[in-house]
Amino acid sequence: MVPQWQGSTTLDALQELVDVGTRVPHEVARKAGLSTSELHSLRHLMGAPMGPVELARALGVTSAASSGIVDRLVTRGHVTRRAHAADGRRTEVVITDSGRTEVYTRMAPMFTALAALDASLDAHDRDVVERYLRGATAAMRSLM
Repeated sequence: MVPQWQGSTTLDALQELVDVGTRVPHEVARKAGLSTSELHSLRHLMGAPMGPVELARALGVTSAASSGIVDRLVTRGHVTRRAHAADGRRTEVVITDSGRTEVYTRMAPMFTALAALDASLDAHDRDVVERYLRGATAAMRSLM
């Protein structure tokens, strides 16, 4: 046991959130027939196109592994490769409408429920929850 550690309902709830949060990508990917790396790739590409090496860094995998992931996503029609707009010698990976639909369809129920939960908070409650979550995030980051 950690010195001065006292369990509480909030720490129990936080641990449950962390545990569920680590299982969500695996379950969503399984239901979509994707690997977790493929799902994480789609999530990263939702923000903007990325080069294969940049995607590999974001996933924490080798360039060769990233290339295989992209190949599988291209086969499914979820991403395409195209010449980089500013540097035609480079390639970038772009999510397709099919890839976006896959992510939105799988994640929408969670996002809808979270938005409703957030909307139920008043300004004071939101401040307290945000302070707690940012503090918990900082505590976790201290291990990285």
